[in-house]
Amino acid sequence: MHNEERTEESTGTLYIVSTPIGNLKDMTHRSLEQLSQVGLIAAEDTRRTGILLKHYEISTRLSSFNSFNQEKKSEQFIARLMKGDDLALVSDAGTPGVSDPLYHLVRAALKESIPVVPLPGPSAVLAALTVSGLPVDRFVFEGFLPRKKGRKKLIEELAEEKRTIVLFESPHRIAKTLNELYQAMGDRQAALARELTKVYEEVIRGSLEELAAVAEERKLKGEITLVIAGCSKRNKKGS
Repeated sequence: MHNEERTEESTGTLYIVSTPIGNLKDMTHRSLEQLSQVGLIAAEDTRRTGILLKHYEISTRLSSFNSFNQEKKSEQFIARLMKGDDLALVSDAGTPGVSDPLYHLVRAALKESIPVVPLPGPSAVLAALTVSGLPVDRFVFEGFLPRKKGRKKLIEELAEEKRTIVLFESPHRIAKTLNELYQAMGDRQAALARELTKVYEEVIRGSLEELAAVAEERKLKGEITLVIAGCSKRNKKGS
């Protein structure tokens, strides 16, 4: 068990800060305050986070932290935290840890008994679920499907999943993905949410076959979150 209370000989604190998935007004007061006070912000994309900081006139220094430099940067960040500096970790958008290297740094911090504090906020996964019209009491998040190796097997496994399924997908692959899901899962209900909280926000609801047709016809753009009904006796393919 880890005690997250700070002692007299205190290390710094690692803050996990959620940021807007589109609309900058979705930033919480607490998160803005913390980003202003920490000594350094570890960001997945410093350019993107820089836009957010400029908007709110925050001058805290940024340092990149991504899947390519996570091992080297984790050592540097842990050293700063051990000296007493507070550090904030943010992703490109939304809640850190969803399709980014949060886990590596958090595990390293916990190993050194460094306090880790979450500052909750926007999440594309939860936002899409709440407007999908599908059950949200139980769900599974799979991130991006593999492009090649293991893709078919995972889709076949998901076809048997009884919980609501949430996926991320690129606009360039969404038509292909929807067709593959339709072939494996049958024509069950789904919702395609794109550009959530942004100017061109759109949620398209319908069957997988209908959504595949829309994707092929319209050439959808923007960040996409796909929500799919879980398997049931009624919608199971072949039943």
